[in-house]
Amino acid sequence: MSPHFRLVSAVHLFLLQGDQILLLRRYQTGYEDGKYSVVAGHLEGNETVVAAAVREAREEVGIELAPNDVRVVGVMHRRSTDERVDWFVVCHHWSGEVRNAEPTKCNDLRWVHPEALPPNTIPYVRRAIDNFRAGRWFDSFGWE
Repeated sequence: MSPHFRLVSAVHLFLLQGDQILLLRRYQTGYEDGKYSVVAGHLEGNETVVAAAVREAREEVGIELAPNDVRVVGVMHRRSTDERVDWFVVCHHWSGEVRNAEPTKCNDLRWVHPEALPPNTIPYVRRAIDNFRAGRWFDSFGWE
């Protein structure tokens, strides 16, 4: 019998302030450096998607989220160098001031309107933001 296939899973957080979304530019991570993404990270195991989003918000931008304020808004089954399932969550409220809490992994934070994303936004993140705005809950990416 062959071993079971295992998927990598990550959470991506759409922090919304008014009509803008928070983006961060990746720096010295070895993956998509110089491109914009959202607060994100791998699920560590024995943690819910919402708990992972709360943890990543604290680690990356120094804010505290109440789990009840975090809502799952999408899932993407995607393929790049490996196969993944990504969860997309949204939050409008938090405590603390957004700041770059990981300057060795991020060299810019910016609030942007979702219709004016920088050209160097990671393609699957751009698509996930478009999906969220259109109310599409599921998508596949990288299988073409």
